[in-house]
Amino acid sequence: MGLHLQPIDVVDTISKEDFRNKYLLPRKPLVIKNMARSWPAFEKWTMDYMKETVGDVEVPLYDSSKADPAAPINSSATKMKFTDYIDLISEKPTDLRIFLFDPIKSAPRLLEDYISPKDLMGGFLDKFPNMFFGGKGSETFLHFDIDLAHIFHTHFNGRKHILLFENKWKERLYKIPFATYSLEDYDIANPDFEKFPALNGVEGIECFLEHGDTLFMPTGWWHYMKYLDGSFSISQRAWDQSWSVKARSLYNLTIQRNFDNFMKGKFKNKYMEWKEKKAIERANYALEKGFPK
Repeated sequence: MGLHLQPIDVVDTISKEDFRNKYLLPRKPLVIKNMARSWPAFEKWTMDYMKETVGDVEVPLYDSSKADPAAPINSSATKMKFTDYIDLISEKPTDLRIFLFDPIKSAPRLLEDYISPKDLMGGFLDKFPNMFFGGKGSETFLHFDIDLAHIFHTHFNGRKHILLFENKWKERLYKIPFATYSLEDYDIANPDFEKFPALNGVEGIECFLEHGDTLFMPTGWWHYMKYLDGSFSISQRAWDQSWSVKARSLYNLTIQRNFDNFMKGKFKNKYMEWKEKKAIERANYALEKGFPK
């Protein structure tokens, strides 16, 4: 009984050919230990350096509470000066996270500190890659990225625990309809299999990131992340070459997102209750039928 978690593949370095054949084309996750060791960021990106570089700009912070369907989408729990937030996560545990503020836009010189892994693949998307900050114990709920990009996720100044699940398990993970996240009523790191039986037997991959480690997370993979220390990461995104993946990405970002926002705004709790009920029904059906096969 339980989740079936396998350890992730870990390499120090990897050639473009091996990366393409063993991980990119099969869409298999990988940790690369030494990719960021050649970056200036490997030595420079400390908490103090981030405070000095980004400064006192006010940032939105998000906590671990369940989303309120009556609130505007992506409403923050609170706001704080960036320097004060870095002091907070450096000193004590907190569930407050940064994920919708990009420090690189406020401090463009950070662009000089990292290198996109174009020696491994092409198609990188962002001039300003996303950065994520979290206090010890903070968690990112189980979800997959709406744009279906490949992700190179490099971690700094601490440790992070990550669980990964292939998209074929989405129904068994209690995927919410018209969304890219799962039911928020269970803890995937310590699930209650009696209350959420569809999770029993789900197969996944477990990994732990330390300072300078890079996780390659292929398109569509579900991920849960927990900060074991106050720390931060940078994610560089690249397109999958498949036109079907790009089409699904466009659908997610336009039709699905706009429809979901409209329904949330119009029906609020009633709509969210229907979605949660449907997620449970679909999970139970997938378990009964033995999906995925």
